[in-house]
This record gives sequence, C-alpha cells and structure tokens, in this order.
Amino acid sequence: MPANDLLSALKVYEPELIAIRQDIHRHPEVGFQETRTAALVAGRLRAWGLEVTEGIAKTGVVGTLKGRRPGQRAIGLRADLDALHIQEVPGRPHGSTIAGKMHACGHDGHTAMLLGAARYLAEHPDEFGGSVAFIFQPAEEGLGGGREMVNEGLFDRFPVDAVYGMHNMPGIPAGEFRTRTGPFLAASDSWAVTFEGTGGHGGAGAHLATDTTLAAAQFLMAIQTIVSRNVPAAETAVVSAGSIHGGDPASPNIMPSRIAIAGTARSYKPRIRDLIERRLNEIAQTQAAVFGCSAEVVYDRRYPPLVTHAEQTAISVAAASALVGAANVEPNTGPSTGSEDFSFMLQARPGGFIMIGNDKANGDPVHHVHTPGYDFNDEILTLGSAYWVQLVRTELAAA
Repeated sequence: MPANDLLSALKVYEPELIAIRQDIHRHPEVGFQETRTAALVAGRLRAWGLEVTEGIAKTGVVGTLKGRRPGQRAIGLRADLDALHIQEVPGRPHGSTIAGKMHACGHDGHTAMLLGAARYLAEHPDEFGGSVAFIFQPAEEGLGGGREMVNEGLFDRFPVDAVYGMHNMPGIPAGEFRTRTGPFLAASDSWAVTFEGTGGHGGAGAHLATDTTLAAAQFLMAIQTIVSRNVPAAETAVVSAGSIHGGDPASPNIMPSRIAIAGTARSYKPRIRDLIERRLNEIAQTQAAVFGCSAEVVYDRRYPPLVTHAEQTAISVAAASALVGAANVEPNTGPSTGSEDFSFMLQARPGGFIMIGNDKANGDPVHHVHTPGYDFNDEILTLGSAYWVQLVRTELAAA
C-alpha cells in the first residue's frame, strides 16, 4: 500500500485515537502508578487480537503480533505511559481531572499513536513478516522505567533484533521529523548539596554564627564556571540548580543552620560526566570550608546518553521520508541536552529514535514540554501511527 493510501487508511481510526488520547490526558498517572492507563492499553490490544503481557516493571505492557509473510526477524516499538507532577492550565475540555498531575510531555499521544499502529497491523498482518513487540513503558519521567523493563528481562522474554522510539517535539512543524545517528540526547544526572552550619541571630549574633547562606551563594556562583572554564569549549554540558531550601520566611532574622540545593547535570561523554561530578564536590567542599561550614554532596547518575545506531536510523529516515517526503525529514539534526530513558533499551539492543513535529498548523502559540500550557497535538496522531506502520513495513516486509 502506498504511503498516501496508508495515511488515508489510518485516518479512519483518528476519532478513536483522539478519544483514547484525550481520555488518558484526563486521567494522568505518574511513574509506576499507571494502572488505569495500562489496563486501557491491554484491553485495546486484546480486543484487536494481540497477545498481551502485563506487569513488567509494575505497570508496563507488551503486545506481540506476528505477520503472515515469511520471516523470523523481530523488532520492538516503544511508547511511554506516565504523566508529570504539574498543575495544568484550566479551560481545556479534556483537561486533567487530577490536581497537580498532567500529561505535560505528550506520553498520552505517544501511547495513542502506538495503539493506532497496533490496530492497523493486527488488521493487516499480510503486510509484514516476522514479529513486532509493542512496548508500553511506565515511569519514563525520572524513575527509569526503561531500565526496570530491561532489568526484568524485557528482551529475554521478547527477543528483538532492533528497538525504536519516537517523541513529539514542540517547535518542529507538524509533518516534519528529525533524527540523527550517534549521541542524540544527553545523560541526565541529579545532584544535591547540603550545607550545615551553626545558624544564628541575623541581627544580634551574625558574628557568632557560621553562615550557610554565604557558602550556598558562593557555591551557586562558582558552579557556573564548570561549563565555562572546566569543560572543553568543543564539548556540550549543562549544570543547573533547580531547588534551594533554607530558613523560614516567618523568621527572616534567623540565619539558617542548613541549606539544601539540588539540580541537574547533562553531558554526553563519560569523562565530562566524571568532571562535572568531581568539580561539584570540590566546589561545595571548598566553599563550605571557607565559611566554616560542612557540605554533603550526592551525585546520582540517572539516565545514560541516548545513542542511536546507523542502520536503524537509516531505516527510520526511510520510513518517515516515505510518508512526508525527504525534504521534511532531517537525518542529521543537532544533539539535544534533553534526556530519555529509552537510552537503556538502546544500550541493550540496536535501534533508532526520532522526533515528530508537534506544532499546530493554525499557528497556535508553542508550549514546550514540561510546562503547564503544553498539550499534545491531536492532528499528528494519524501521522505518528503511520510512521510506526511504515517502519514495520520497511524493516519486516522483506523479512
């Protein structure tokens, strides 16, 4: 079936895909708590005739499907299930019904797109050979659900020759795709520094205290030199503080005895990761000593860099180009300092990862992921499902 005919065939599913996506959006569930979402996914897959396995990494779901053409190859397609701890802007008909939680990264759309592909391929098994594992992964947002699925034997239970992922991206027009070979997304690490001092009376006893605020302030300024003065200029890294807690606003005359600072670090290479960890510790300990305080440093290496493979990236480009034309597919986009725990799956199996444009054609303002105003663009559900189907046909039609 030509690509245009495929888009037309999938367009028939669009009302149902929109309903699924918006239903998931109304009922967001955060990492390892996606019980309702997982049940919805499993129920749809079973209704379409797929074999379904539930409970991998607590709430993960895998549906498997065999094609009717000859072939023994197998591939995995992965979507993520979880929402975020963010309060959504009010006013949407399909807005979150759970205070403080929302699908602010588009995983509701990722799930719906992969479900659309599963339904189509279940109804057209004569279009491919071998088998497909539809992987619905929990807890992508910081909890490492991808790592847990791999550790629980995902690819032992569902052997695949390659695995593929896709993420929507605001700022890219609908109808366009972007990918690259090699390092695509950064390693994601978290760090925390706690400064301890005596505290004291900020008005009458400042000279008697060891002041954690000074140590914290100098630390925050000094860590800005890690990227500018320690990381080689040709390398990419980010060090940012995202949380600062100390003292009580009801007692502004009291110097806090404890200040806790936490943040994130992003990099691509192991030696840069090592450098950032070492310099954060050195700077914290030095600034604490200068002001008579102590410092405790915790550095947590969370997600490795997402590194794609050349063969599978070429297949991703071919599948996307068949749908939207080569001019609308960027095969060598620049790396991003975002992160993704699909990186754990790519460490276990060769694979590819692609970005699908999420901007609306009517020119609505762009709301980036992880913000209260973000919403997945339902206009790309059919295209996203078609990409998955075309990828299967490209990989497995001649298997």
